[in-house]
Amino acid sequence: MLRLAFRNIFRQKSHTAMTLAAIVSGVVALVLAGGWVNDIFVTLSEALIHSRSGHLQVYKEGFFAAGAHAPERYLITDDEAIKRRIMNNEGIDSVMARLNFSALLNNGRADLPIIGEGVEPAKEAALGSSVSIISGRQLQNTDKFGIAIGVGVAQELKLKPGDHVTLLANTLEGALNTIDLEVVGVFKSFSSDYDARAIRIPLAASQELLGTQGVNALVISLKKTDDTFRIAGLLKEQLETLGLEIKTWIELNDFYEKTVELYGRQLGFLQLIILIMVLLGVLNSVNMSAFERTGEFGTMMALGNRRNEVFQLIITENFLLGVIGSGLGLGLGIGLALIISAIGISMPPPPNSNLGYTAHIQIVPGVLLASFAIGIAATVSAAIVPGRHISRTPVVDALRQNI
Repeated sequence: MLRLAFRNIFRQKSHTAMTLAAIVSGVVALVLAGGWVNDIFVTLSEALIHSRSGHLQVYKEGFFAAGAHAPERYLITDDEAIKRRIMNNEGIDSVMARLNFSALLNNGRADLPIIGEGVEPAKEAALGSSVSIISGRQLQNTDKFGIAIGVGVAQELKLKPGDHVTLLANTLEGALNTIDLEVVGVFKSFSSDYDARAIRIPLAASQELLGTQGVNALVISLKKTDDTFRIAGLLKEQLETLGLEIKTWIELNDFYEKTVELYGRQLGFLQLIILIMVLLGVLNSVNMSAFERTGEFGTMMALGNRRNEVFQLIITENFLLGVIGSGLGLGLGIGLALIISAIGISMPPPPNSNLGYTAHIQIVPGVLLASFAIGIAATVSAAIVPGRHISRTPVVDALRQNI
């Protein structure tokens, strides 16, 4: 049956070419669309990880539920010992401490409510590869009273590197405290909302401002993003007894999950449309081929072939066409993906972002497998109706087509 089906598809050259063209174009479209959407996911995830959240964050248990109302009760006071314990695990690149606070930033003329972070400058600079410096420079370990401000803060208060500002905040005990700082740089991250209210100062300066030696969070940077959930599981077992909880970058960035869900549904709808287009294209070609070959199939049945054997032959022919067309489509799709990725696709900033980016076409095994399967499924499905119709045609009526 396979040998006969293989000979038949190359005997019907024009119909085979039409069918293969429909399959190849559909599979190529699926490969490129799926690769582009997956590139959005990868680019977005890396931008979120390397602009603010890191791969994992460690908090005192209960911080997310009540930390905003009583921050002094959810401080990590033995952070250096916990850092050493975390670094003993394979796959971890670095661990850094942060102290979060809210305050008023004053430029001598106006106040602006801000969200502040006390950070370890060198480690934050290594993590923040997706944070760009608009003017000035990165915050450094030697900047005891330096401050880096978001681009929105700089625009609102008309600040530039070299300007001096005053930070006013409540200590953890409720008293007012101030600290004078010098602007060393203006940064732009992935989130425009964050940049409109965010500042960063050295961890020691933030602890002096709030009157504490503790930190709110330990931010963990991994060597590979794919290890996130594995290492999160390990750390949960190790740190749970210390009253600490682990949050992954996905849990910390609700925007990412919603974006993945949105684009995932759009890709699913696109796959359905392409499946229908391939199905219709192949159906037209198969119908024409089957109609022209009705006499041939009638002769087969007259010579003793059963109706189900004729049906199986038609399905087998289209299955082979699906395999060949999908294989050609994968090869062409991968080639186009490599060419497009080498050139790059300039993209505007996503919603709630300041930064545009260059998109590529990811070659994802799951997308390739799905595209290959859809190409075959569409081709075989298109042959079912005409195949059943021909196999049920009376032999006498089928033989008349030979006259």
